[in-house]
Amino acid sequence: MNSQPLLQYDVAYPERLSRGLIFIKWLLAIPHLFVLQFLVAAMSITTFIAIFGILFTGNYPRGLWDFGLMVLRWQARVSAYTMLQRDEYPPFGDDDYPVLFHLDYPASLSRWKIFFKWLLVFPHLIVLSILSIAVGFALFITWFAILFTGRFPRGMFDFLNGFSRWAHRVNTYINLFTDAYPPFSMGEPPASASLIGGYQQLQSPPANW
Repeated sequence: MNSQPLLQYDVAYPERLSRGLIFIKWLLAIPHLFVLQFLVAAMSITTFIAIFGILFTGNYPRGLWDFGLMVLRWQARVSAYTMLQRDEYPPFGDDDYPVLFHLDYPASLSRWKIFFKWLLVFPHLIVLSILSIAVGFALFITWFAILFTGRFPRGMFDFLNGFSRWAHRVNTYINLFTDAYPPFSMGEPPASASLIGGYQQLQSPPANW
């Protein structure tokens, strides 16, 4: 039985999307991508430091854990934006956004798994690389669907959500944030909205979203 926390990820489905933004979202996201380059570089340093914290204490230093998770959450929001799932411009840093990216801080972590987590995720990386081809096709079709209808086809939205959920869970595992081995599944969003503040708003976004 695994008592380790598993990442909860979901994107609120939009009823309508801008037909014009699909042409420039990649351009508007460039400032985020620029900042994230430096944050990811910083996270590689904090992760290296965290390895020793886990090795000697069995815990990921909380401040470093919070920083790293903030970077991954920021990446997830920008990714949802560039994958056309939301029209709201992502915040710079941690602020309200209709993307759920929640992971509980683990009470303890295995001291020996830090040496081969990267090896254990290889099967996931193979499957995800194959699925990424389908993701490319889905985004191509979705682009035209939004252009002509202003809507993101729900089946493709759920597929992209599931793919992202799987990929983000692998990412949190390989970056040592949890010992919960990611399931070979696109999973489901949590049944309860009370697991994280603001998820009620994610489920029922205001009319001006």
